[in-house]
Amino acid sequence: MNSISNVWNHPKTSAAGLLIAIVTIAGVLSQQGVTMGTAGTGTVVTLVSAMATALLGLLAKDPGSPSAATNSTAKLGAWALIALLLPLPFLSGCSGATVAQDIVNWTPALQSAVATVDSTAALLAPADAPIFTAATIGFDAASNLLVAQAKAYLANPSASVLAQLQAQVVTLQQQVNASLLQAAKIANPASQQHALSAIQAVGTIVSAMLALVQSVSSKAQVAQMAAQSTIKLAAVRSYLDEAQTAAIVADHYGEPVGLARVQVARTEYAEAEAGF
Repeated sequence: MNSISNVWNHPKTSAAGLLIAIVTIAGVLSQQGVTMGTAGTGTVVTLVSAMATALLGLLAKDPGSPSAATNSTAKLGAWALIALLLPLPFLSGCSGATVAQDIVNWTPALQSAVATVDSTAALLAPADAPIFTAATIGFDAASNLLVAQAKAYLANPSASVLAQLQAQVVTLQQQVNASLLQAAKIANPASQQHALSAIQAVGTIVSAMLALVQSVSSKAQVAQMAAQSTIKLAAVRSYLDEAQTAAIVADHYGEPVGLARVQVARTEYAEAEAGF
């Protein structure tokens, strides 16, 4: 326990030491030809090394900066290290049954988020409500179908049911992305903020479910799903609030927000690399 306590009480020193160790080990592995798989145009080893180096740069910022900011950066670096070494909760299911249960576990949150969308129009300026309603009109039907298919997959994790789940999660993901683009056109700042926040809550959960479905899909199936995803993450990323996304994930998995932030970033990277 003392070692764990020291890591938390002295996060900058501990994080720096671990980062240096990661960079060193990654260098040795690269020299020996160990890649641990591919990541984009490089390898997992080079990606981890690059992330560790970048975090070292963050930790090495001007020592004269405010202590609160330094501690925050250091603790984020520590969470980043933990996230690098631990599997993602929604990308590494041990079995199809585990992943299926996790997908179903997200369904109450999805239904609640869609219900919030349904009530959000009343919070918007009169001129903006019709735009929002038109942009989100298909959420209820699509989410209900996704929930039903998730439960069907849990009961019977067959290839045919998985194919239906793959198609539906991409369908809802695309509806969310299209809705974000439409909501971004709302001119009233307050209305736009309400609209984007409500849609993003749905999108965060759908993205988590998409990642879970990806984890039990073959490369060919993921490629097919990505091909059906015509509105890419890059097109809507600027309209997303990272803090809101991390808070939803942290609350669902009962983990610190700092860890959730890094996990969300890793998941977004993985989805972008897959073509979403």
